[in-house]
Amino acid sequence: MKPLKTAILSKRDTSALKDRIQKLWPTNAITFANEKNFKVYELEKGKRILIGSNFIAVELDDQTVVPFLGTAALLVRFPSVVVDMGAVQFVCNGAKVMRPGITRLDNFKRGDIVTVKDEKFSKTLAVGKALQDSDIAASNNRGYVIDNLHYVGDQFWETYKEINK
Repeated sequence: MKPLKTAILSKRDTSALKDRIQKLWPTNAITFANEKNFKVYELEKGKRILIGSNFIAVELDDQTVVPFLGTAALLVRFPSVVVDMGAVQFVCNGAKVMRPGITRLDNFKRGDIVTVKDEKFSKTLAVGKALQDSDIAASNNRGYVIDNLHYVGDQFWETYKEINK
């Protein structure tokens, strides 16, 4: 693994990032009570792991910040879809979540951040962006529903494991 660039964001950059997260994430998903600065691990240009005192997130680009999969207490605040065990392997390899693999889904709108769980253990496998509203997805029997953005075993997951050794 190549050396990571690490930094502590300035108060202004941290504040801008907090504002962006609060616009992207569900209301009350997170509060930044005493958060003054985020620690950042940059994997490559624009792709960073963000660590605060009460959360960990993955920044994919300047428009997309999703919760890190290792933060179970935070992930439960997001809508989710449950996939059958046949879909698990594909989701954990970064595939988009397709309607035939979904056994249950919460209410969400197109563009919302949604977690993906397996049906047997209810473990969160991925975090993605909804490609359609949940009511439309529920009435369809095929097509893509979730764009997989961060999944177990991806570069963010593996890098975080290295950071915490």
